[in-house]
Amino acid sequence: MDLAASVSTFVIAVLLISASPGPAMALIMRRAALHGFRGAVPTVLGLEAGLYVWALLAAGGFAALVAASEVAYLVLRVVGAAVLVVLGVRAWRTAWRSRGQDAAAHPDLLPTGGVRSGHAAFAEGALVMLANPKAAAFMIAFYPQFVPPDRPLFATTALLALLQVVLETAFYLAIAAGVARAGTWFRRPRIRRRLEAVSGSVLVGLGVRLAVSSR
Repeated sequence: MDLAASVSTFVIAVLLISASPGPAMALIMRRAALHGFRGAVPTVLGLEAGLYVWALLAAGGFAALVAASEVAYLVLRVVGAAVLVVLGVRAWRTAWRSRGQDAAAHPDLLPTGGVRSGHAAFAEGALVMLANPKAAAFMIAFYPQFVPPDRPLFATTALLALLQVVLETAFYLAIAAGVARAGTWFRRPRIRRRLEAVSGSVLVGLGVRLAVSSR
C-alpha cells in the first residue's frame, strides 16, 4: 500500500473512530452543553494533545512497553478509571448541591469561559487521554497498518497523528458547536441538574468499565 492509499484509508478510519462513544465524546458534550462552544474548545485541545503524545510514544516504542508491562498497564488503568470516576462524582455533587437553587443564586450555573477555567478544561482533557491505557494499546495496533514499509516509522506516524488531530479537532468542534446552540436550554437550572446527573453516571460507568476491563 502506497502512502496516498494509506492516507485515504486512514482518514476514513479516523472519522469512524472519532464518532464512536467514549470518555472523549462524553466530556466534550458535557462541556459544550454547560459552558458553550468556547468552553468546549480547551477540552477538545487537551484531548487531542494527549492523543498526539500517545501517538509519538507509540512511534518511539514506549507505548508498546506500557502495553506489554502488566504492572504499568494495571497502574495506568487504575489511574484512568479513577480520573473518570472523580469527574463523574464531581458532576453528581454539582447536581446535588444545585437542588432547589436557581442560576441567580448560583453564578456557577452560568457558562464560564475564563482563562483559569480554560486551563483546567485543557488539563482535564489531556489527563483523561493520557491516563487511558487503552489509548496506548490502540496506538501501537492502529498506526503501523498505515505506514508503508519504505517509509520511516517515527516521522510517518507523527504526520499521520497530526492529520488525526486535525480531523478529530474539526469533528469534535463541530459537535461542540451543535450542542452549544442549545446551550441556553441545557443551562436552565433543572435541565442542568439532570444533565450533570446523567453525565456523572456516564463518566462513572466508563471509569468502572475501564477498571474491570481486560486488555
